[in-house]
Amino acid sequence: MIRNAIGSLIGLIGAAAAVWSPFRAWYDGRPGRDYRIEELFAGSGITDDGAAVLGSLLLPFLFAALLTLLAVVRRSRLLMALAGVVVLGFAVLWMVRQGQAAGGLSVGVEGTGIGSGVATAFGAGALLLLAAAIMRGRRRTRRDLPHDGVDPVDPHRWAPTSPQDH
Repeated sequence: MIRNAIGSLIGLIGAAAAVWSPFRAWYDGRPGRDYRIEELFAGSGITDDGAAVLGSLLLPFLFAALLTLLAVVRRSRLLMALAGVVVLGFAVLWMVRQGQAAGGLSVGVEGTGIGSGVATAFGAGALLLLAAAIMRGRRRTRRDLPHDGVDPVDPHRWAPTSPQDH
């Protein structure tokens, strides 16, 4: 129970960081909310055109936050890990497309190069994966087992005991 609580807390912090990251500078001072989601998949690549807030990088990160909330409610390690993969996947995809458009990526000072928004997104994805690793998930209960009460993975776990077994 403690592992689920700690994993849930770390996951919620990761989800908040993921949603916050598009509002920070991603490249050359340009915030992530200015990159259209379609540019990541279009042949033209990343352009200087702006984006509507819900049509930007914020959209997949909001989806990851929703997956995180579902993972906390359902105590699902799989959903938590999926949220982390979504965040990291879109951050990596953005880096590839931005590198193609700029002819390479650079890390600079004073607002040039890769900004803190990218680092926040990568940190958020790492926190979500860490949360999935920490969580125990749901435990199987007797009512989750088949009607005969025998665990299909470990038949001796719930098998009825007989006097000769002792």
